Amino acid sequence: MTSPPTDPSALHWDPETFRQHGHQVVDWLADHMAGIADLPVRSRVEPGEVAARLPTSAPGEGEPFEALLADLDNVVMDGMTHWQHPSFLAYFPANASPPSVLADLVSSGLGAQGMLWSTSPAVTEVETVVLDWLVDALGLPAAFRSDGPGGGVIQDTASSATLCALLAARERVLDGAGNRDGVPQGLTVYASAHAHSSLEKAARVAGLGSTALRSVPTDADHGMDPSALAEAIDADLAAGLRPVMVMATVGTTSSTAIEPVAAIAEVTTERGVWLHVDGAFGGSATVCPEHRDMIAGLEHADSYVMNPHKWLLVGFDCSAFWVADAAALTGALGILPEYLANAASASGEVIDYRDWHIPLGRRFRSLKLWWVLRSYGIEGLRSHIRAHVAMAQELAGWVAASDDWELAAPHPLSLVCMRHRRDDAVAERAMEAVNASGSAFLTHTRLDDRYVVRVAIGGWRTTMDDVKGAWDDLVAAATRIEGVEHG
Repeated sequence: MTSPPTDPSALHWDPETFRQHGHQVVDWLADHMAGIADLPVRSRVEPGEVAARLPTSAPGEGEPFEALLADLDNVVMDGMTHWQHPSFLAYFPANASPPSVLADLVSSGLGAQGMLWSTSPAVTEVETVVLDWLVDALGLPAAFRSDGPGGGVIQDTASSATLCALLAARERVLDGAGNRDGVPQGLTVYASAHAHSSLEKAARVAGLGSTALRSVPTDADHGMDPSALAEAIDADLAAGLRPVMVMATVGTTSSTAIEPVAAIAEVTTERGVWLHVDGAFGGSATVCPEHRDMIAGLEHADSYVMNPHKWLLVGFDCSAFWVADAAALTGALGILPEYLANAASASGEVIDYRDWHIPLGRRFRSLKLWWVLRSYGIEGLRSHIRAHVAMAQELAGWVAASDDWELAAPHPLSLVCMRHRRDDAVAERAMEAVNASGSAFLTHTRLDDRYVVRVAIGGWRTTMDDVKGAWDDLVAAATRIEGVEHG
């Protein structure tokens, strides 16, 4: 039996070894960035193919770092769909800009666990300040700033933020009894038919169940109908049920429909229902003043979420979540075991973000948000957003002028939804042909019971040439398919 080393440091790299291998990793990433446009966008491996390249058990002895780096190419890369590719036009983007990547490296290297202010004051205070910066940069209500009763916190994803909003709303309705006694029957939640599926998951996790979710009818542009919302809430009140929360969406996933926040807020305010606004993707656009009309009425919301890790150049994961009344959130989520008690927390002068979300532990996510805001500046971020919106409008013009394709929804931001005028099957097969070719990656949805191709523009390296190439490939594929079928 091998004896363990008497000096544990013998197992670890010294700083110079780390420096050497760190340079190798950065060089590898820089080469990857330089050559990514030449790679197929979507992975082409079959299920199990990557796993088959791995040994069946972990190595007994440590391997040289060069072997680890080599297997990025030999094992990993074939199994990667390249979200940073300029022709990745499928889902909303997950931009890993260079400043964000480097900030994540620093965060990992510092290895701090910022569950309490006292466990690393900078982790908490940088987060508080940059989220206040973001309130101002996005034109959000002052009530979401930390210098009042509200404030912000970085969650991992908007799904977690929605769950936290629902928990806070639930406990406000139940006056804390849900946490104490369990969740009773008869609670209800409302969102449009095109709201993100995370709300239903949140209803399940929060103990309300899927049957609590009311799917509110939408208008012709696929956004929530406020009149229908009022009718749904009033019917539930008349039946003795208790409405807990309404979720309005600023940029739905299927079509980036902008739901009328101000009109929805009138309904919720009159009835005393928590209003949560989901701006996960679309919220980034309000860094540009010309897009702030879509959050008119947000001052009446109880909570709001947007994802800098989508369109605002911050790498995944970084979801910004604000509440107008922080006490409602911490009242629902706060628990203080003795082993976490400390003088700073007891003083009431600091924020302990562990009480603002589900996990106890938290990493230094705000570092990458801070670095991105400082590296690009507000004007740089505006240019980034405006360029993509302009690309989408040009693409929409090509679709509108086509004899074979037509627009399937309004295009207020950088998503264009299109359908084939004559045959949904042609649209589906054409999109799959483009994806299989590796030249671009697109996804689909269904609107008005039609198959719709989504072109989601937002990658930090995407240009008009990339958008034009994907459109040309889609048109050519559809023409070829129709020619074969009708030739």
